[in-house]
Amino acid sequence: MSTSYVPPKVWQWQPKEDNKFASINRPTAGARFERELPVGQHPLQLYSLATPNGQKVTILLEELLQKGIAGAEYDAWLIDIGEGDQFGSGFVAVNPNSKIPALVDRGVSPAIPVFESGAILLYLAEKFGAFIPGAPKARAACLSWLFWQMGATPYLGGGFGHFYAYANEKQQYPIDRFTMEVKRQLDLLDQQLAQHEYVAGSDYSIADMAIWPWYGALVVGEAYNAAEFLGAASYQNVLRWQKQVAARPGVQRGRLVNRRNGGLRERHAASDFDAILKKA
Repeated sequence: MSTSYVPPKVWQWQPKEDNKFASINRPTAGARFERELPVGQHPLQLYSLATPNGQKVTILLEELLQKGIAGAEYDAWLIDIGEGDQFGSGFVAVNPNSKIPALVDRGVSPAIPVFESGAILLYLAEKFGAFIPGAPKARAACLSWLFWQMGATPYLGGGFGHFYAYANEKQQYPIDRFTMEVKRQLDLLDQQLAQHEYVAGSDYSIADMAIWPWYGALVVGEAYNAAEFLGAASYQNVLRWQKQVAARPGVQRGRLVNRRNGGLRERHAASDFDAILKKA
């Protein structure tokens, strides 16, 4: 391990322009400019981007609509995090953490803002009584795996993904460290899915919707182009589940919302999907 870097007694931020995230990452929170958020006609207003975290919520909303729950109609507005949209005053008022996704339920008074993808999934599942089990044991399993995703995935994205795919220089120590952890997570999922059709049991739930955009994408090479490097072909149960979830119409539609290119930048009606799905 290299010892060329000696941390100072007090860390000081030194802005650098040699990384794709340099223009948006800062060690401070809060709004950087004034910008109000748009508001559409539906009670649910979603401000997001089609990253894995963003896809969780649009998949749930489309699954709710697939079940015929009309109250789940929503307006989706694109927040381009690469351009810093998440630091506008309107967005920060909804989510002081300046991360997508963020939701505002204007169907109640006063309106309820919800941020953090796991919190949004739980809020919507409970609001509409769908995709979350009612029996105590099954509910506990669903919530356990939902929060497993929230705790585990930073090692995949901020750890493995950053050092394997985004860091300016490839360094063996962090890549080995986070590869080992991601493979442990995949092995855990593979063992769980060997015993159950879906992650939390026999029923499809918000646990699957939280985990699939990250780990489903990872094992088929859609995240970090790392499937071969991770030996993803060995996780046969995860691959079976990935294919099964990917075939769901709600999942297919949910992945199209708030894409920069090749999808819906904004979604305001179910008919918005027609032209895109015809091309798919």
